[in-house]
Amino acid sequence: MTETPEPEVLQDAPHRTVVRVGDTVRRPTHPWSPSVHALLRHLERVEFPYAPRVLGVDEEGREVLTHLPGDSGADGWARIVPDDGLRAFARLLRAYHDAVAAFRPPPELAWCTGRAGLREGEVICHGDFGPWNVVWDGADPVGLLDWDYARPAAPAHDVAYALEYAAPFRDDEECLRWLRHPAPPDRRHRVEVFADAYGLDSTDGLDSTGGLVDAVIDVQEQTATLVADLAERGQEPQRGWVADGRLTELRRRAAWSRAHRHLFA
Repeated sequence: MTETPEPEVLQDAPHRTVVRVGDTVRRPTHPWSPSVHALLRHLERVEFPYAPRVLGVDEEGREVLTHLPGDSGADGWARIVPDDGLRAFARLLRAYHDAVAAFRPPPELAWCTGRAGLREGEVICHGDFGPWNVVWDGADPVGLLDWDYARPAAPAHDVAYALEYAAPFRDDEECLRWLRHPAPPDRRHRVEVFADAYGLDSTDGLDSTGGLVDAVIDVQEQTATLVADLAERGQEPQRGWVADGRLTELRRRAAWSRAHRHLFA
């Protein structure tokens, strides 16, 4: 008889515990998990290699996904500091958007925002495309994690969300202390590198650096609104974030971006 491997705790936070059991990962479900599972099954059908596969729900009610080996979490910040890593990050996002373009979720499936259905020009965005959710093998991205905040939106939403962290839309002190930059970044250059690697052109409606910068600031403000909404609905970790002052911090970051727009465009 094969023994069940001992669980390895991958994340132990107040709002969720994520464990690895052998080659699987067990995570708590949400009311919108059926929608996320439909998305992941589509990505499996189109052979998108970077997403985990859905294996079902275990006896404790946790979703069971395949484990994606590699480095993730805080290690991801250093990977996107060099231009080559930044380009790889952008190309991964484009590969996802290409893979999801044909996905038409059943109309009854709602997402973390409560919305169901797709409007003209929308896809199911990843919704949390940051370097911490990418799995890396050295300088190469090999996986994409944490699909809980997937939602209907224009692809530009994911682009702007990613750029907030890739440019980054943060002051020099935070870039040096927390985001692994060895010197203050040339933010405009990084926006241009990301846009070129993703393949933005005039058909995306974000064909200028200025348009991208405004889109990032809009997404920062939308994220603060979404956090406030999820907290009000009792969802974690958003409720804890609001209690800890995180919502104020999100709004402060958007205000900083507006005041320092000249650094990016």
